[in-house]
Amino acid sequence: MKLIKLLINSNIYISLAAVALTVSTQIQLGLKPQWHPYLFLIFFATLFEYNLHRLITILTHSEAINSEKHSWVKKNSIWFYVLVICSIIGFLISVFQAKVSVLLTLAPIAGLTLFYSTPITKTANGIFRLRQIPYLKIFLIAFVWSTITILLPVIHSENKIEDWRVTTMIIERFLFVLAITIPFDIRDVEDDSKTELKTIPLKIGKNKSLKLSIVLMTLFLILTIIHYTIASQSFLIIAYVISFLTTLFFLISKKIQNLTLYYYGFLDGTMFLQGILVLLFYIIKQNFNQYA
Repeated sequence: MKLIKLLINSNIYISLAAVALTVSTQIQLGLKPQWHPYLFLIFFATLFEYNLHRLITILTHSEAINSEKHSWVKKNSIWFYVLVICSIIGFLISVFQAKVSVLLTLAPIAGLTLFYSTPITKTANGIFRLRQIPYLKIFLIAFVWSTITILLPVIHSENKIEDWRVTTMIIERFLFVLAITIPFDIRDVEDDSKTELKTIPLKIGKNKSLKLSIVLMTLFLILTIIHYTIASQSFLIIAYVISFLTTLFFLISKKIQNLTLYYYGFLDGTMFLQGILVLLFYIIKQNFNQYA
């Protein structure tokens, strides 16, 4: 349990989830899952961004260090700063190893991600960041996750991939990530209300927001079933059905929602789980074909 908490609190866990989703993209594209420099780039870019967001929050709001969300940083401040430095070094090394085409694809998305956390300007009400634009936060998160984890394997691949497939995959992942991100806004309703940050839960209420998450998950499932039926990748349908059912259970289970690790362990973990499920059923399919 201590190891799991360490992985979650250090943001290594969410960074591994980004890698898992990117590997699943390789499989969805009909490619053999392989390690490439862009996987390390995605890992360290995610690690850097999430820890940068935390660092900026602490530096711009000194009282934040005393909140439960940042309690790990307060207890492990030295290790936290070491982690930030390591993520920067790892990111820079990965950049030099990546293809130019990959970097050109990553640059505008990375810019959006950076300005999500980094102060853009100072206003009368304090420091302004992209995440403070009404209703934008969760859509920006879903957009960044869906584009980066899909476009980098597409750009790196030498195979010709149909545009409709790439577009469909981005929409699928966008719906999935958006669905699991809404509960974070539900959690932050009181804080967002105090700072006057407009979010979906504040607009339509907690219950309707949760129903919206379920609707988005359902749309995700319908789209994946249609997509991978057409693409003749039935093993992916099995993986996504299990991912859907598991995530749906996490969304509606009151018992799990009360657990300490619900948000950063279970909800973030649904992305990791989805990547692992796709890889698992790919391996099963390959072994079945080998012995058939």
